[in-house]
Amino acid sequence: MRLILLGTGTSFGVPQIGCRCAACTSVDPRDRRTRTAALIETQGKRLLIDTPPELRLQLVAAGVDHLDAVLFTHAHADHVHGIDDLRALSVRQGAMLPAYGSRGTMAELATKFPYIFDPSIVVPVGTSKPELEAHVLESGQTVFIVGVPVLPLSLPHGDHAVLPGSSTCAASSGLLVPTGTTIAGSKM
Repeated sequence: MRLILLGTGTSFGVPQIGCRCAACTSVDPRDRRTRTAALIETQGKRLLIDTPPELRLQLVAAGVDHLDAVLFTHAHADHVHGIDDLRALSVRQGAMLPAYGSRGTMAELATKFPYIFDPSIVVPVGTSKPELEAHVLESGQTVFIVGVPVLPLSLPHGDHAVLPGSSTCAASSGLLVPTGTTIAGSKM
């Protein structure tokens, strides 16, 4: 199993627009961080965690040409506003991409992006949309997503709870990774 951290920046990204602090004006490439997303690869399968605004750039940089599922930790803009970039993958794969999240997260995504989740909305001829199949996760109930055991746990985040992932998934507020997992080229 391999965990790729696609983005590790704040909700603003780093550098922030208009900021003149040491990190934001640094020439060190490690101070250029996109918003949070991760990719788990195991046995030829890929599970994407979150879809930040820079998702297309992150996936291109990581050489990703297919996904098997996506897990949404919560529906804040910095975690979901790259959702339309999944269109290139679902179109290329010719199949619906399973999308997982808490009941609240999936409901909020359906409200924010009805063209994706409402089957009655048909896109004009010659265009496309991300083809996602919504799956609701229940806190405390382990499920297997592309062979990865996911134990959803509800954690506080601002004024609501988020679904951070599992013993093998990145979390927006922490990271639990099993022994032997490769992260950014190093063994944990």
